[in-house]
Amino acid sequence: MSPETLSLLMFGSLFITLFLGHPLAFSLGILALVFGIIGWGGSVDVVFNLLANRAYGVMDDYVLVAVPLFIFMAQVLDATGIAERLFESMHILMGPLRGGLAVAVVLACTVFAATAGVVGATEVSVGLLAIPALMAKRYNYPLIAGSVCAGGTLGILIPPSIMLVVYGSLAAISVGHLYAAAFGPGFLLSLLYVVYILVACAIKPQLGPALSKEERVYSIPYKLKLFVKSILPALILVVVVLGSILGGIATPTEAAGMGCAGAVVLSIIYRRFKWKAIYDAAWSTFLTTAMVMTLFLGGNAFQAIFMGLGGGEAVKGLILGTKAGYYGVLFIMMGIVFFLGMFIDWLGILLIVIPIFMPVAAEMGYNLVWFSTLICMNLQMAFLTPPFGYSLFYLRGIAPPQITMVHIYKGVVPFIALQWVGLILCILIPDIIMWLPKLAFGPAVLK
Repeated sequence: MSPETLSLLMFGSLFITLFLGHPLAFSLGILALVFGIIGWGGSVDVVFNLLANRAYGVMDDYVLVAVPLFIFMAQVLDATGIAERLFESMHILMGPLRGGLAVAVVLACTVFAATAGVVGATEVSVGLLAIPALMAKRYNYPLIAGSVCAGGTLGILIPPSIMLVVYGSLAAISVGHLYAAAFGPGFLLSLLYVVYILVACAIKPQLGPALSKEERVYSIPYKLKLFVKSILPALILVVVVLGSILGGIATPTEAAGMGCAGAVVLSIIYRRFKWKAIYDAAWSTFLTTAMVMTLFLGGNAFQAIFMGLGGGEAVKGLILGTKAGYYGVLFIMMGIVFFLGMFIDWLGILLIVIPIFMPVAAEMGYNLVWFSTLICMNLQMAFLTPPFGYSLFYLRGIAPPQITMVHIYKGVVPFIALQWVGLILCILIPDIIMWLPKLAFGPAVLK
């Protein structure tokens, strides 16, 4: 069988198994085994040796130790109530504006994302606080849903993001370079969300009414005090974790360890430290890490067989054969990632596309840090795109019955459009991505 035929059959079989409801990790692993045996003429020993070597390679990757540490850090921060303080302060500061409470959601999510790095923790923590407050002020339901979902997804892009750690491990790119590169796009998207909410509510005030004068009872000194108490600890933690990476003081794994320690210290300062909370955080970390690593093993198996059978070269030849040019090839790859994001989670997409797209990117002369950041921005959309966007179901799990799936789907559409705007801006103006890597690491990052 030709590599092209095997490639089509492997991907076709993968989509069939997913639509039948089978877990992605086991679908990837079993298909790898079946097609490996078919492709190598029934040689079971060769297939098992290859898969064992790839599994050992995953277990031996030191960078991946950062994944459970960052997950644990996010879980502990969730228990400290830092999200509650962030939303309360943003609520008071932004409430006098039309749409101010929705802006408060986005800003609180942005700051929490810079400390947590996990979508679920960011969206659920802020959403539980924000949704009742916004509904009480008669905010438009789709706007509530869209702002919570879009703000929550910033957690997977703004460092310390576990997606960037995984990407760096898979693509053999410095996680520090990726962290520096993701800052610009992450805060650009946050800015686009804020501007959209303010403009939409200025045009249609009924979407998000401002707080009445009677409700604006807080003095300026109180606002400053609340702002400092809620923002300063989070900023210190960001500086400790990300500053140590960008400054070359610590590796991502070491910085993640310091972040865990900082999160525990914050829980003590806020008088939220409980051994049960630490136990719950550790257990949640164990479950999430087990899921991630199982996917990693299945994805690596699929990747190894697919590439070993010549599938990567076949797809590379197909993409380059379009003769679409510098931007054309880029948008073909972005379109593929966006389409996959409707059906597969971000980790599955990374495991499938990285070994195929990275050689194409190198062949086209793209800067690999810039290209990788574009892929990660695109993968952020996977959390919002129906029918299987994770953020949609996170919100459905915490939202009251009045907010239906129709409201949620309707609410995320403008924010998906804004994510595309942000992606196109980063393609056309590469310095949005590259300014901080160049500043922190010098000209070497441009190679």
